[in-house]
Amino acid sequence: MYVFICMRNLIVTIQLINQLKGYFYINPLLSLSLAITIFSFVGIPPLIGFFAKQMVLSAALDSGYIFISLIGILTSVIGAVYYLNIIKEVFFYLPDYKLNPLLNNFNINGSIFDHNNVLVKSLTFNYKNIVLSSSITVIISIITLIILLFIFINREWLNMGTILVQILFNGH
Repeated sequence: MYVFICMRNLIVTIQLINQLKGYFYINPLLSLSLAITIFSFVGIPPLIGFFAKQMVLSAALDSGYIFISLIGILTSVIGAVYYLNIIKEVFFYLPDYKLNPLLNNFNINGSIFDHNNVLVKSLTFNYKNIVLSSSITVIISIITLIILLFIFINREWLNMGTILVQILFNGH
């Protein structure tokens, strides 16, 4: 017998931005992590995305690529509008759905057996205490950790990034 339960912290496949509406009220920690990642993509200082864009644009300008730099700035601003729309949906709206009232007092009973089928322990879980993780959650958490580590250990990353950008534009 299979039981499918809609759980509070379950991440489903998101296909449209409005499916993120009010996600902060469902999973605040993951929403903040997603916001930090998006702000890095936008290029908000002191996050890693700002320094990446700054290094690429300054190296391009130093090499005389003015038109490409202007295109890069323009596309960055256009992208920022779309990224900030995601932030607006996540934090400034309430979720569209409501939790099924039948689940308010729903408990899941389980048992642990040893290899001889002897009952070791009986367990009761409340659905609110079950948090499911997915690959998306893990990826967002790792990216956020890297972004936050960059704030504290930025000199090494900036030196390495500067070298890579110079190699990219100078061809050496």
